[in-house]
Amino acid sequence: MIPPDGAPAFLEAAGWGKAQILPLAGDASFRRYFRVVDGDRRAVLMDAPPPEEDPRPFIAVGEWLCAHGFAAPAILARDLAQGLVLLEDFGDERLREHVDAAPEEEMTLYRRGVDLLVDLHELPALDSLPPYDRAVYDRETGLLTEWFAPAAGLDVDVAGYAAAWEKVLPIAEQDAAPIVSVLRDYHAENIMLLPDNTRSHGLGLLDFQDALAGHPAYDLVSFLQDARRDVSPSVEQAMLAHYQSRARVSSDFEAAYAVLGAQRNAKIIGIFTRLWKRDGKPRYLDFLPRMWGLLERDLAHPALAPVADWFAANVPDEARGPLRVEGVQ
Repeated sequence: MIPPDGAPAFLEAAGWGKAQILPLAGDASFRRYFRVVDGDRRAVLMDAPPPEEDPRPFIAVGEWLCAHGFAAPAILARDLAQGLVLLEDFGDERLREHVDAAPEEEMTLYRRGVDLLVDLHELPALDSLPPYDRAVYDRETGLLTEWFAPAAGLDVDVAGYAAAWEKVLPIAEQDAAPIVSVLRDYHAENIMLLPDNTRSHGLGLLDFQDALAGHPAYDLVSFLQDARRDVSPSVEQAMLAHYQSRARVSSDFEAAYAVLGAQRNAKIIGIFTRLWKRDGKPRYLDFLPRMWGLLERDLAHPALAPVADWFAANVPDEARGPLRVEGVQ
């Protein structure tokens, strides 16, 4: 986590020339984050190096969220040529760690997270967002057969897999739900607890640069079927009911929720396998047992019967868990 070469000059021009640059975090992409400290002032430096990364979608979505009353980090300075962005610092209190330390607050805080989504979904989608359409769904579900199946030593029916999804994806596409801004990575590690509870339900939003215009159930299932922490089925069902009590939903909403949950979880199994196989990040393999459990929960819904049948025929039970990888514990 060495700061990029251009960081000192960028910070100097932004009025932070005397600040320390401290490692903060990396993520599953090429982006890296640093905390910038100058006396009592704090900010976050995002390094999104071109050509692999482009910070403009993050800036556009963040400014749109702020304009509508949501707590996205304010943009303090930017240098798009270098991919450097100076952001408001939301601190260190993530929803994930807070709830893990205080499980008695889980239901209350998750209700706040669902209420935020209800508010977001009352707005038309940001005009500049690309659609979350069939081409994207197909590309994402295909990551499981492209990456997980060969890594697990499985010879699967790829054409049959695509055909099974063709039968179930229309449930989400034809649902009467509004088209909304889908942040796509709305989960407990990307939600910050803010000291001011009156601002955006006291929740700060991160990691929304891949937002698309799509179905409101996607971010809800991302939140309630978290890839990185266990959310109990009882909390999931209570929050699913809470969302439906407050938002505009159709009679097919729960079926769409299950379809998009299965779609997302199948995608993530492929992505986490790719992060190990291609990008040398074996820690993501630790999440696979949870992802299989979530996927199987969704496949139990009657709407997913064609996809469930494909998995029953192509992925044996013993393959639905940790990958047996030599040299990776």
